[in-house]
Amino acid sequence: MKIKKVGSVIVGLALLFLLPGLAAADTARYNVLVVMSYGPDYEFVQKVRQGIESVLSDNCRIQYFYMDTKKNLAGGPQKAKAAYALYKKTRPDGVIAADDNAQSMFVVPHLKDKVSTPVMFCGVNEPPDKYGYPASNVSGILERITISQSLAFAKQLIPSISTFGYMTYDSPTGRSILEYFQQEEHTFPIELAAARFPKTLAEARSMARELSSLCDVLFVPTMQGTKDDNGTPLSDKQVVPVLVNTFAKPVVGDHKHIIRYGMLCGMAQHTQEQGFTAAKMLFKAMSGTPVSEIPITCNRQGKPIINVTAMKAFGIKPRPILLKSTELVHTVP
Repeated sequence: MKIKKVGSVIVGLALLFLLPGLAAADTARYNVLVVMSYGPDYEFVQKVRQGIESVLSDNCRIQYFYMDTKKNLAGGPQKAKAAYALYKKTRPDGVIAADDNAQSMFVVPHLKDKVSTPVMFCGVNEPPDKYGYPASNVSGILERITISQSLAFAKQLIPSISTFGYMTYDSPTGRSILEYFQQEEHTFPIELAAARFPKTLAEARSMARELSSLCDVLFVPTMQGTKDDNGTPLSDKQVVPVLVNTFAKPVVGDHKHIIRYGMLCGMAQHTQEQGFTAAKMLFKAMSGTPVSEIPITCNRQGKPIINVTAMKAFGIKPRPILLKSTELVHTVP
């Protein structure tokens, strides 16, 4: 009898711990498929995922698919077909597609105006009409790089700067960002001197030396995917410090995690905004609002960041007013 009672207690305790998880699964209202252009090791992707889950995790089952096109762009279309096969198998109630490659390779060929499933994009740098957005079942949030604001902030720290260079890993997204720059060039506080798109770390070093003689500061949105001598893709953490040391002048960015790799400053995007905005838009669509009534939007949030390590290295002494509402960080080892 005692053995039976003990067994009953164990079963009861097990159910007590399991039931909340089972209840959460049972109350999930929607199934959502998230297709990421890049891999799970990319910090931007991790932040977008955090934003998505902050909105959807309580009410949705979320499945992620990573196209990993920063490491293998050529394999992107095949990965997109695999994502579409997963879509057909799982029949989700909604889809989120992050960054440009997921649009051109996955959404446009397979989902746009072809299915009734609502699709929300995020992290898109190209003009939306390039993909035929908005579409009958597609809307989302554009990613607009805060270059003008970041350069204006840099000029407040160093009033003497008048020219900047632009560098990012050679990719369709990197080049589309430059096209956006050129459309908005009249708003820039300083002049664009030159742009470079290295594919390898060796090219990045060489181009950084060249740009150092052509401009006062360098703007770098990301170097994720740059190859080493063996063709292995590298991370921002591996590449950005090399650029900072080679350029030997202030480098500016627009993401906090990249600024911490040795850059001076930037007006940092709130990366999670891309994820939670797309998630809110998708939840609204899955709850019955027609996609046509959910307009395309763009990121709104930004925060000034100064890397104190770099600031001290350049001997910069900012006016106290510039430190108000500014987040101070240090270079990570």
